[in-house]
Amino acid sequence: MERAGHHVTCVDLAVERFSEAVVRDAEVVAFYLPMHTATRLAVPVIARVKTVNPAARLCCFGLYAPLNDRYLRSLGVDVVIGGEFESLITALPDSGGSFVPMERLQFITPNRSGLPPLAKYAHLHVNGEIKTAGYTETTRGCKHLCRHCPVVPVYNGTFRVVQHDVVLEDIRQQVESGATHITFGDPDFFNGPTHAVRIVEDFHREFPVLTYDVTIKVEHLLSHRELLATLARTGCLFVTSAVESLDDEVLAKLDKGHTRTDFIEAVGLLRAAGLTLAPTFIAFTPWTTRASYKDLLATLARLDLIENVTPIQLALRLLIPAGSRMLELDDVQALIEGFDEEALLFRWKHPDPEMDKLAEQAMRIAGKRAPRDKVFRKLWALVSDEPLYENTALLPRAAIPYLDEPWYC
Repeated sequence: MERAGHHVTCVDLAVERFSEAVVRDAEVVAFYLPMHTATRLAVPVIARVKTVNPAARLCCFGLYAPLNDRYLRSLGVDVVIGGEFESLITALPDSGGSFVPMERLQFITPNRSGLPPLAKYAHLHVNGEIKTAGYTETTRGCKHLCRHCPVVPVYNGTFRVVQHDVVLEDIRQQVESGATHITFGDPDFFNGPTHAVRIVEDFHREFPVLTYDVTIKVEHLLSHRELLATLARTGCLFVTSAVESLDDEVLAKLDKGHTRTDFIEAVGLLRAAGLTLAPTFIAFTPWTTRASYKDLLATLARLDLIENVTPIQLALRLLIPAGSRMLELDDVQALIEGFDEEALLFRWKHPDPEMDKLAEQAMRIAGKRAPRDKVFRKLWALVSDEPLYENTALLPRAAIPYLDEPWYC
């Protein structure tokens, strides 16, 4: 935007206060909406901006902007941009409207100078050490069509590569700002495996002590298993993978592309490569039963993954945003109770009311700050009187790397 001649002031409300002075002087106020939570948090800020500066043009951009186009425009937003938004955000259309450009862009290195110091953001914890974490992406979008994923309604199976030199230059500037660990935020790091490997090889050659983490589908962990050793050798500490469920029927409904057996195999492959798995789940779906929830917990215990799972992952309920492919399923249509605009999702109830109660109990337990193993045991007690499987060979908690901001959409 600065290259296009605009004067830009960045305000990150995750770590900074709202500035009336900045808003009052602005001709355009643009809100970045990459996730569901960010979009909900933006709604009251949009109202405040309109009060402080009613003449400002309002723009919302990012993944969740086009998914909630009608609602955002009802709040007074003039322009909504999704997809590869840079080409339009630099020259906002004079007329209002909704746009989802998908052209292949030649990216430039992000200018992060107007943001707060990296030390105010997420940190990596491992073996008693705390590292300042940076963030970048090597690709955007995804070539897969997982039914529950919010990327799919916007990108529809396409992904775009961020050029190699741009990624490395972005890492360099974050290292200069104090980053000692990098999170690669691609929806799937192995959407373009050749591109990904070239980047981490060059990354490691230039910064041999820098560590990183990535997100990769179970399906890709299996099909590109020969690359896992490369990740470990170049400084990867852990791999986040959206496992979602250990029930093959549920996995088929979510169109995840893997099975329970695939997940168990992936656990072994990562361990053999010296990589930590950080699995994420949708613990409560319309098809979750008390028995399947118990099985999820029991399997994680048997696989020595209790400390690998952020507690909130064992309490999350299926989120169905606007445009979701979940609406293609007849049994989902039979359960939804309409779209809640303020919550930005379709409300649904489980066919068994007891499962909704169990989900509420799990969320109350998982939402409290406590050691992961203690939270896990409380969740186990909700569904079983049996003693939890014990493994004396468990790694100490400190040896398992994690970011202090839980990952979920």
